[in-house]
Amino acid sequence: MWKYLPFTFKNALRNRRRTVLTVLSVSVSLFLLGTLIAVYFAFYHREGPPEAALRAAVHHRVSLAFALPEFYAARIKQIPGVKEVCRASWYGGVYIDHRPRNNFARFAVDADKIFPIRPELRVDPDQRAAFERERTAAAVGRAIAEPLGLKLGQRITLQGDIYPGSLELVIRAIFEGENDAVMYFHRDYLEESLPPARRGWTGMILVLTDSAEAVPRVSQAVDEMFRNSPQQTKTESERAFQLSFVSLLGNIKLILLGICSAVTFAILLVSANTIAMSVRERISEVGVLKTLGFTSEKVLAMIIAEAVMMALAGGLIGSFLAMGMVRWVSKMPIFFVQGMHMPPAALGISLAVALLIGIASSVIPALSAARMPITEALRHAG
Repeated sequence: MWKYLPFTFKNALRNRRRTVLTVLSVSVSLFLLGTLIAVYFAFYHREGPPEAALRAAVHHRVSLAFALPEFYAARIKQIPGVKEVCRASWYGGVYIDHRPRNNFARFAVDADKIFPIRPELRVDPDQRAAFERERTAAAVGRAIAEPLGLKLGQRITLQGDIYPGSLELVIRAIFEGENDAVMYFHRDYLEESLPPARRGWTGMILVLTDSAEAVPRVSQAVDEMFRNSPQQTKTESERAFQLSFVSLLGNIKLILLGICSAVTFAILLVSANTIAMSVRERISEVGVLKTLGFTSEKVLAMIIAEAVMMALAGGLIGSFLAMGMVRWVSKMPIFFVQGMHMPPAALGISLAVALLIGIASSVIPALSAARMPITEALRHAG
């Protein structure tokens, strides 16, 4: 059967404009499909650094918008299995303007605790010491520093929105590592800028445990400790905490599934229409092939192979475009897409969908042509 592939390939190129447009249609659809699959894997199946399995996040049970008393941190640290705690508050604010490139995560933290809790972040010891020592110091990830041209010793201003006023910061450390699209600065410096009524609160508390097995036990102990307090807590693993941000956007799984299904169905219709037109134009040729001794099975296989060729060509082009898009997006200073990549499973799914589109779109026209009697096919030519 392989000896008929050159003949099948020439048939596919008979109407080159239609073939090229079909391949481009499939490639655009598979580009979108592959990109969405990569996003899905990045949200729900990407493995973080090994250190992440040792961490938990404590926040208000009702919502992240509500703060916790800062003294919770000292009580949490007394729980068996807890090695370190770090208070952290999302600052928000505006750096220069509201353009997306200037919008990155900014946290007020306990400066001497954040790097011990996140050891996967690599920072020069001297820079780390300068950051911990200076009240107005800031530490930024390389994913932010390089695109924005931030340098050590540079002074920047953050204009508050959640918090009043503005903060004058000096960059004393630049770190790198997984999920480094973030800026840290001293929580004490932020507290000094607040009115007395707003002091003594923290957005959340990061907890480092002595083992991954201790995370569920510590989480339960924390929530039980503050069960009857006015500000009850919700403690969850770092991965679950990250996914809670994704859930704020809605049912992402359903949205991605719906878009992928719509894209697949649309390109299936386009491909089926193209193959049907091609087969109708060549019914007389099918009759000639059968006259020359080609069986119905061979005719069926050649028509399906032609559709599969076009679908796989479009699938390969679309997959490579999706890989390029994912690589470009992964360099953006956005937490959930930073470091995103096209997993082999996503590439395999995209090509499998292309294969199924080629087969499904050609089966009915191919069966109709293959089962047509020779006399009827030749009569069609007249």
